[in-house]
This record gives sequence, structure tokens and C-alpha cells, in this order.
Amino acid sequence: MRRKSFSLMILAGLATLLAGCATPGMKMDVSSMTPVAPEPTGPQIQPRLIPITPQLIAEQARAKTKRSRPTAETPDNSDYRIGPGDVLTVTVWDHPELTIPAGEFRSAEIAGHLVDADGAIFYPYVGILEVAGFTTGEIRKLIAERLRHYIQKPQIDVRVAAYRSKKVYVAGQVGTPNVVPINDRPLTVVEAVNLVGGTTPEADLTDVRVTRGNQVHQLDLLSIYSAGAEGNFRLRDGDQIYVPDRSDNQVYVMGEVNDPSTAAMRHGRLSLAEAISAAGGMDEDLADASQIFVIRGDIHQPSVYQLNAASADAMLLATAFPLQKHDVVYVSPTGLTRWNRVVRQILPTIQTLWQTDNLVNR
Repeated sequence: MRRKSFSLMILAGLATLLAGCATPGMKMDVSSMTPVAPEPTGPQIQPRLIPITPQLIAEQARAKTKRSRPTAETPDNSDYRIGPGDVLTVTVWDHPELTIPAGEFRSAEIAGHLVDADGAIFYPYVGILEVAGFTTGEIRKLIAERLRHYIQKPQIDVRVAAYRSKKVYVAGQVGTPNVVPINDRPLTVVEAVNLVGGTTPEADLTDVRVTRGNQVHQLDLLSIYSAGAEGNFRLRDGDQIYVPDRSDNQVYVMGEVNDPSTAAMRHGRLSLAEAISAAGGMDEDLADASQIFVIRGDIHQPSVYQLNAASADAMLLATAFPLQKHDVVYVSPTGLTRWNRVVRQILPTIQTLWQTDNLVNR
């Protein structure tokens, strides 16, 4: 009789444990999408549950295309404006004494007129001439006007022998980080990157940053490459281009997969199906294919995308759903899996109780 009462006590205790046991790890409450926590200590997180559908994937594709094409500046069709450091060559036809000959062993850059820090040059019969901020055509007119006092109908040609006053800086995962001068042709981000040897295999082309003053513009060069010249960003003097590496481009795959791990984004792209495949695929015995979640955003207001992949054709949506860096992919366990885990947790306690019962009743 004593053994029977003790056994009933064990069963009662087992029922209490099973009723109050929490599932190990994270358990998604689909009805409210609030992580189950025994005692919330801070503000309640209220994530949005968004089903993954063909319509959602199409909307995200349109939004990404629009985001990857920043508003381009209005093209400036004016000529190059001279600045300090530039080198000019001035030719006065039929008057070689006023033209500095380059000579066989002297380049035009060496023999030309260097614009000083004050933005001026010295020219015979003209004296000191302020040229900063002017185009070569405007400088030609200024020199011709001054020389009319000494030469009848002077014919003058002014050209830039070396562009030194305006430049941009390219750093990060590029062939040779360097300074790129801006000349009389508009310079874009793609051209500047190509001029320093292109990008390295470790470059993250989806998050190239252009710093201009206090503003930072983020560009998706992959989309720009695929879309052609449209959306390419035109550079100004002093702009800084930084191409980051892709080591930070990874997502986290957790839950009922064969190899929970991180998955790297190649060329800044990774689909939900690729992430699950990189983790060894779902565990067919333990995973609930109807509850695959992608958790995105900050901790205060995350968005949770749910894929119901119970049918094979639904997995096609996983191949088209693009992930973003730092996404968390979570594959929920089945109800039977949760039950088995609870049993495994309390099994040592049950065995101890039975052993104690046997010792007491000997």
C-alpha cells in the first residue's frame, strides 16, 4: 500500500512537471508572436508577423530596386573649373616667345603654368591673373583681352596640362586604395573604383558608402552594375568612397536544422532556401516545416516573416525570399519534439524517485 501511494505521488509530480515545463530554447507563440518568457523584466516586444507570399516577395524586389538607385544629381554640363594645383598650358599662335615650349624632354605638365594656392598664375605682359573658379574658355578670353594692348588680334589656346585641384578618395576592399583626380569629364563611383583596380573578392558591393561632408550615401553597386549606368552616383571634390568587406554579411540559422550555424552572404545575396541548405537542411524528424521564421530588425520592434513550407511547392518561395545581413532564421520543432525534450529533461528525476521508492520499501 505504501509503494502504491508513493507511486501515485510520483505520477502527480510528473504531471505537475509536464504542465509547468517550458520548452528549451526559443518557442514562437504564433497567435501573438511574443517570445514566451517566464518573467518579463522589460518592455514587451511586439513583433509583426508577416506571412511570406509571392506578393510580399514582389513588393520587396520593387523596393530594393528603388532603394539601390539613389537620386542622381542634376548633370552639370559646365566645363571644368580651375583650382589651386592645376597646371595650365597657354599657346599664343605666331608668337612663340609667349608660348613656353615643352621641348623634347619636357612634358606640358612640367613646363606649364602652375595655379598657386591663391588661385593665380603669372603670364608675360598680363601679370598676375586670377584663374581659380574659371573655365579654360573664360581664361582664354581674359588673356586675349589683356594682350590686345601688345598684339593685334591675338589667337590663344588654353588647356589643362594636369588636373590636381579636385580629387576623391577611394579606400577599403579595392585593388589599390588611392586618390583619384577629377578632370573635365564627370567622375562616377563605378569609374573611380575601376581606376583604383576594381574591388577585391572580399568586397561587399551591396553597401558601398560615399561620404560627402556630413552625409553618408549607401549604394548597392551590384544593382547598379546590373542596371547599367542608371543610378550611378556622380562625385564631387572631396568625396570619400569606402568599400567594406563582406565578413559582416552573415545570417544565423537556428532551430531544427542539422547544423545550426552562420551562413555567409555571397556577393551580398542569400535566399532563405540557401541559408537552410547551408545549415544542412531541416531535420525531417524534428522540424515543423509549417513554422519557419525569419526574424529581422532591432530588438525593440522586429519583423518576423513566417513561411509555411509544409508542401513541397511552398519551398519555391524560400528560394525567392532574399535575406538581409544579421537576419535570424529559426525552424520550429514539432509538438512531438517538444514533448520528447521535456521527457528527456525530467527522466533523470523520475529515475531518482523510483530508486528512492525501491530503497524505502525494501
